[in-house]
Amino acid sequence: MIYEFEGRIPDIDPTAYVSENATVIGKVKIGKEVWIGPGAVLRGDYGEIEVGDYSAIEDNCVIHARPGEKTFIGQHVTIGHLSVIHTGRIRDWAVIGMGSTVSDFAVVGVWAAIGEGAVVKNRQEIPDEAIAVGVPAKVIGKIDEDYKKLWTDYKHNYNTFSSRYKTNLKIMRKP
Repeated sequence: MIYEFEGRIPDIDPTAYVSENATVIGKVKIGKEVWIGPGAVLRGDYGEIEVGDYSAIEDNCVIHARPGEKTFIGQHVTIGHLSVIHTGRIRDWAVIGMGSTVSDFAVVGVWAAIGEGAVVKNRQEIPDEAIAVGVPAKVIGKIDEDYKKLWTDYKHNYNTFSSRYKTNLKIMRKP
């Protein structure tokens, strides 16, 4: 469902896919070929949210921002299932593992990877191309070219989902 709230209207590129089971409220900008999965909640009721082109917000993610602040998700970003992003900044090509949290004013660098279940705490910065895991997240390594190639392919799948879901997702009913 897509909602206006107190004059705050979502701006969704026509090439994006937003599941009818997702919730988009208020000042939320969604870029080209973005895929928003079932159960995701993007709530721009008193803050704002921007999701860059070609990104994927997987099932049951929650994205929100503090009053007057902005949550920014760059281009080609993957936000794994059940993640929470709150007033954070996630730069291009980053991967946020399933069940992770990126807290207030945290920054995740370009091509950084956050492991499943990790917590990027308030104001923490994860450098470009870093691998960070744990609670709180700690850098344990660096992204290599093989990882980038593999994840570029994975990300392309979600980019095609934006059009494939619009065309090929069919409601099935019991006979």
